[in-house]
Amino acid sequence: MTNQEILAQFGPREAMEYDVVVVGAGPAGLATAIRLKKLSAEKGKEISVVVLEKGSEPGAHIISGAIMDPIALTELFPNWKELGAPLNQPVTDDAILFMGENSAFRMPNFLLPECTKNHGNYIISLGALTRWLAQQAEGLGVEIFPGFAAAEVLYTDSGAVKGVATGNMGIGKDGEPGENFQLGMELLGKYTVFAEGTRGHLGKQIIARFNLSEGKDPQGYGIGIKEVWEIDPARHEPGFVIHTAGWPMDDSTYGGAFLYHMDGNRISLGFITGLGYSNPYLSPFEEFQRWKTHPNIRYYLEGEDKGLKPAKRVGYGARAITAGGLLSLPKTVFPGGALVGCEAGYLNVSRIKGSHAAIKTGMLAAEAAFDAVVAGRQHDELTDYPQAFEKSWLYAELYKARNFKSWFQKGLTVATIMNGIEQFVLRGNIPWTLHRDKPDHAYLKPAAECKPIVYPKPDGKLTFDRLSSVFIGNVNHEEQQPAHLTLKDASVPVAVNLAKFAGPEARYCPAGVYEFVKTPHNTDRLQINAQNCVHCKTCDIKDPTQNIVWVTPEGGGGPNYAAM
Repeated sequence: MTNQEILAQFGPREAMEYDVVVVGAGPAGLATAIRLKKLSAEKGKEISVVVLEKGSEPGAHIISGAIMDPIALTELFPNWKELGAPLNQPVTDDAILFMGENSAFRMPNFLLPECTKNHGNYIISLGALTRWLAQQAEGLGVEIFPGFAAAEVLYTDSGAVKGVATGNMGIGKDGEPGENFQLGMELLGKYTVFAEGTRGHLGKQIIARFNLSEGKDPQGYGIGIKEVWEIDPARHEPGFVIHTAGWPMDDSTYGGAFLYHMDGNRISLGFITGLGYSNPYLSPFEEFQRWKTHPNIRYYLEGEDKGLKPAKRVGYGARAITAGGLLSLPKTVFPGGALVGCEAGYLNVSRIKGSHAAIKTGMLAAEAAFDAVVAGRQHDELTDYPQAFEKSWLYAELYKARNFKSWFQKGLTVATIMNGIEQFVLRGNIPWTLHRDKPDHAYLKPAAECKPIVYPKPDGKLTFDRLSSVFIGNVNHEEQQPAHLTLKDASVPVAVNLAKFAGPEARYCPAGVYEFVKTPHNTDRLQINAQNCVHCKTCDIKDPTQNIVWVTPEGGGGPNYAAM
């Protein structure tokens, strides 16, 4: 049954009205809600706010490196230390390594550009911070509905956004309502703020409907894959930050990696691959596993032969990153709402940081929405929000970094030199601007033009396969629901993607969702293991034919990250 048929039979949906509806309980969405409630208390004007979260709890789907600049958090909560915010491990030292297969050169710290320095920043679990922000929001009177996925944008008769509807529950694989069927509900607001994160399902629709990317560079993305390990205290250096460039990537492929020494004898390891890569045989997951075999990395993960405690992998996850920067930033307001955080793309890729930008943009959108609601307005454009952004420290920061990722189209060597000149010599006062003209999926070359990449088999100690990784990501979906990874045309994966591009979806997915299998007639078909999905959105971004469309599964499904 279609959604319209379901509504005709079981509707109407229950509706709840608020001043502001926020979609997504990440740092951006929660900062929006918190700032609204703080302004409400300061000004003596009652504002009702609800936050929808598709994860089982706030923070369940949150993953980041993460090094956090506390500048925006301090603006939101000047007393965050007294309130117990989980920023426990300050950065103590920075290292940037340029790596060959068995070698590494550390750039002297006095040559590091300001954007790469982390003095005053903290190594954190962004999931833990998100849970803390949710507690603060609820303490201020914000209603948070975890396990409710916003599945549909609702519009007024004039075409303005008036809220969202949550997904129906209890739909079977055949698309028919089951015995536990429950109709979704409508959350209606004077304004709706979308904070779904990178490549948000509804935000993507909003950007297209209102043509918000007109005149902007195509958005650029990366896929970040991360593991958390517990290691022997003898190899743990609390606060030490390592970033690497070079091997195992070739000079023409954008990518880099990090190793952060967290508190509690834990380290966070991650690998970021730009999704504008051209070789369909490349596998970001296998590149990450191979990177861990480098002597400078495996040093922290091995050592039993020297009497050290065996290291243990305790967490795994993946998420796409919106990395186009200021030049790809869409218009962030439209009739009835706004885009904040990574939904819009405020990440500063030169700093590898986005949580401070997410919090700041949530606050700016909240201030504009508060003034509008108090003035008796609704469903119009919150123009004060982008105007305030252009006057903020965040705009100045992103403007200095506007060319950072574009230089990598010319290779690692050129990018390193030119970014060094822009950020170290010119201090971000750059007289030129570089532009991109193609979306990431358009860069993929036919397999016949590329060299296959042979990756070593995982050893189960240092390197692993996808399925064992997904297992420790605590991924779960209701098995009887329809697959939330949909195809516009079921024939395309075999007829085009496999035939022309050697089936890249089987490699770019970090969770083993897509695999090509043989039918009893010895023909190929694409099998979609939707229950493995970690909601990273890579397939929605990188599919060369843009045939894969990620839609929301039942609320609460997906990963349940503990410390990512």
